[in-house]
Order: sequence, then structure tokens, then C-alpha cells
Amino acid sequence: MREQHYYVKAGYVMKKENQPELREMTGAELKSMLKSSIQFKSLGGVKHSGLKLGDAELKWWRDAKFGMFIHWGLYSILGRGEWAMQNEQIPVEEYEKLAGEFAPGHFDAEQWAKLARDAGMKYMVLTARHHDGFSLWDSPGSYRGFTSMNSAAKRDFVDEYTEACRGAGLKVGLYYSPMDWRFPGYFKPHELPENALLMKKQAYDQVEELVSRYGKIDILWYDGAWLAHQGGDPDGAWLWEPVKLNRMVRKYNPGTVINPRSGWEGDFYCDEGSHEITGGIIPVPWEKNLCICSGRSWGWIPDDPVMLFDAAIRMMVNVFIRDGNVLLNVGPDKDGVIPEAAAERLKEIGEWMEQFGESVYSTRGGPFQPLDHVYGSTYAENRIYLHILDCKEFAKLELPPIPQKINHCGLLDGDCIPFVRTATGIKITISHEAEKPDTIIVLELDEPVEFDFVENITFTGK
Repeated sequence: MREQHYYVKAGYVMKKENQPELREMTGAELKSMLKSSIQFKSLGGVKHSGLKLGDAELKWWRDAKFGMFIHWGLYSILGRGEWAMQNEQIPVEEYEKLAGEFAPGHFDAEQWAKLARDAGMKYMVLTARHHDGFSLWDSPGSYRGFTSMNSAAKRDFVDEYTEACRGAGLKVGLYYSPMDWRFPGYFKPHELPENALLMKKQAYDQVEELVSRYGKIDILWYDGAWLAHQGGDPDGAWLWEPVKLNRMVRKYNPGTVINPRSGWEGDFYCDEGSHEITGGIIPVPWEKNLCICSGRSWGWIPDDPVMLFDAAIRMMVNVFIRDGNVLLNVGPDKDGVIPEAAAERLKEIGEWMEQFGESVYSTRGGPFQPLDHVYGSTYAENRIYLHILDCKEFAKLELPPIPQKINHCGLLDGDCIPFVRTATGIKITISHEAEKPDTIIVLELDEPVEFDFVENITFTGK
């Protein structure tokens, strides 16, 4: 795509011609430019343009908008979060014994996939192996054979999961952590280089298994490329050689969408956690990763409270209007069961997506810049969807002008709404008597929306 340049004026983005080439931006510049609350992980990863996917290859992911993250593994037996081994300093030998108890009696990947599909999700990402080193598949490359096939379960859960995803029409994503707490070389890579290299060999062997044995892998979601619990993922690139690693991935799966957490810059950026999203439209592909529960842990904790429905919808909408995807995490228990309260909330979200998904799927954020806590917009072809979070405040506003003629203005799920075009913008008359988490107004135009993004900038970690 031809390089474009933009600036913000009067609440919407306008094209600015004949500007010098874009440069790398620091994370601080991003926050300053967009006045954004985003906290991107792994800024400053190794650059290698030959690895990045193009717009056409990334389109399905950007159109999908919504996915399910699943943190599940040996730590689910303990119910104290996926970091229990490290946080509680459980000895390796003691922790590995848990494999003898890992026999999830109610694991059903098809039920997971059905719940994701019913929630309106288009892709899933499963923790194939977390930092504790326990692998959910039959992995010859696993150090000391620490796998589900060698556990009490004697099952390849990655195989069952990938088949279930495809059966439900969902894109397949796998999470993989190259680091492993069982290796002293992780904690002291310079002092124990041979052990660190043994951990690296395990990572290369296992990534190759995942991308070569289970059919097409649509998303590879790394986590944990840092070393010794210091710095960020790019700081461990000297050991992991992420360009080499991901060249291998591309050899088997050329179109896999890869996140930035291996130390390579990746195909998209990640904002992690339950903090709210504010600020302007993000001019790069990005994804918000958060838990449907309290966020104390990604893995299962008993009786962890679930997000309120209104809060969940508002969080998601605040991402969509800023042109991002949402990867919403659930933590199944030791038996493989997603907690009932979380499942019920997902079903409610699915009902909302069924009714209002037109304003989300296959849209892009814009053309109006969001006004925090009040409104934002998405668009597709000749339709603009106004997502109004505070109708009372919105009623006081005038939208910036647009060049197209407005043929229709109305609630997405209801009647026409009066509007007036003035010399300075668009005034919409809206009632705020019955507040919803997101009131959606659609503007039908006589011509398609003309709105592009700067997508070839990169952010450093400075």
C-alpha cells in the first residue's frame, strides 16, 4: 500500500500530502501523539521486513476483531494462577509430580470452541506451553518429556483443540513461551550458557512441532522471550535469534500472524491487562489482551469474579473504535471446565455481538477520532457506525464535517434519528433516557468513507 501521512484536526483524521518519510517513534511519542493509555509490550523488537505480513495477508485477522484466549495447564490443578511455580518457588521435581494428577475428566475442546463461536469470537489462542515448561501435546522436543502425553491424561490436547477450532469455523492460534523455569540457564544465561542453549534448542524443536504437525496455524502468540525476569522480550533476542526462529515458522506456515513477543517486532502490537483504553485511533495493527475475570491471574482461580456485562462491552467497544482487536481470556479449571459465570457472560456478549456485530466485524476504527468516555466510530464502505457511550454528553456535541452526503441516520437496531448538517459539522438529536453500554447510530453515505492509516511506522521501546 502506498505510504500515507495524516494529522488530527477537528476530531477526525485528514490526509497530509508530500511529507518526509516516516520514522521510528518512541513509545513516549505514541502516548504524546494520541494521548493514549495503551501500554504496548515488546516495543523495539528486531526489525526484519521480509518476515512481516502485508495488508492482504493480515486482513482476515483485522476483520475478525474478537478472539478467545485460553490459559490452561498443569497450574490449573493448583488454582493459584499460571505463575504459581515461580511465585511460590515450588521445586522443579515437586512441580513435575503434578503431571501424575493431570487428568481433566471433563475436557471437551469442542465445547470450548462452541462457546467461543457463540460469543461471537472468530479465533482462539491456547497456551500450548507456559513458562512452567509443561506441554499440552505429544512433544518429542520437550525437556525430560514434560508433556500431557506423559501425564495421567495421556492425551494430545493441542491436537484435539486444533481440530475443534476448525470444526467450529474458527481460526487456530497457539501460545508458546520459549522460556522455561526448569532451566537454571534461564535465570543465569551468561553464567550457564550451555544450559541456556539447551532451553533454546527445546524452544526451536517445539515451535517446529507446533507449526508442522497440526495443519495450518493461523496465529502464533509468543510470550516470555525475556531472560532472568529482567527487561522485555527484545532484551533476550541475542539468545533466541527471533528472526531465525520465525523464518522457520514461515517455512511451514507462510501466512501465520505472529505477535511481537519473541523479540522480533511481529505483525501486530499487544496491550495487556484490564486497564481502560483511552486516546486516539491507533495507527498500527494491535490487540487488547485481557481477562474476563478480575485479572489477578490468567489461569484459573476459584471464585474469581467476572466482569460486569456493561463493563465488558464498553471495554471491547473502546478497543474497536481505536481500530484494535480484543483477545478475551478465560481460565478453565483442572478438569477443563470454563467456570459457569464466565461462560454465561460470554453468552451474553455473544447475544450482543449477534445483534450489533455489523458495527464491529470487517470494520475499521474511524473516521471520527474517539472522545474518551463519550463516543467513537467504526466504518465499512459507505456506513459509519457511531458508538455512543454517554448519550447525555453526546447530545451536546457536534460531529466534525464529512465530505459525503448522508442518506440515512438511525439507530442500528431501531428508528431514524434527526440530524442537521451545519457549516461546521453534523448535529444529531439523540435521546438519553434509556442508557445502554453502547448506543449505536449508523450513518449511510452516498459514497464510501475515504480513510486510511499509517501502518508502516514502528515504535521503539525508549
